[in-house]
Amino acid sequence: MRIHESIDENLLREYSAVVLAYIGDAVFELMVRTHVVAKGNRKVKDIHHATVEKVKAESQAKVIRQIFDELTDEEKDIVIRGRNAKTTPPKHSDPGDYKMSTGFEALLGYLYLKGDEERLNYLFKRALDSEG
Repeated sequence: MRIHESIDENLLREYSAVVLAYIGDAVFELMVRTHVVAKGNRKVKDIHHATVEKVKAESQAKVIRQIFDELTDEEKDIVIRGRNAKTTPPKHSDPGDYKMSTGFEALLGYLYLKGDEERLNYLFKRALDSEG
């Protein structure tokens, strides 16, 4: 079920990487929460901990590093734009991991806004598979 109208790719290219990452962060969190909840009814505290483990910068950075070579050139460009965007990492986060996770989130935001649900779901599945 699509919850928004797709945004034209030409318009999306004008969006800042930080804006794409802002949306991508929410998209990834919702996808992870849905995945965790679908595994069975548990205490919210346990669901929260399982979700945080997957959405933290370190985990996202690991995922994007593992799947980067599978990305199209366009997708790699988005990740690099996100990685290079001016952001301020939280004090508890490794700056390199935070930058890579911003690139991952920018890619997810781009795919979501573009309406490419098939690719978004594929990369989400790869992210889960790469947890290893």
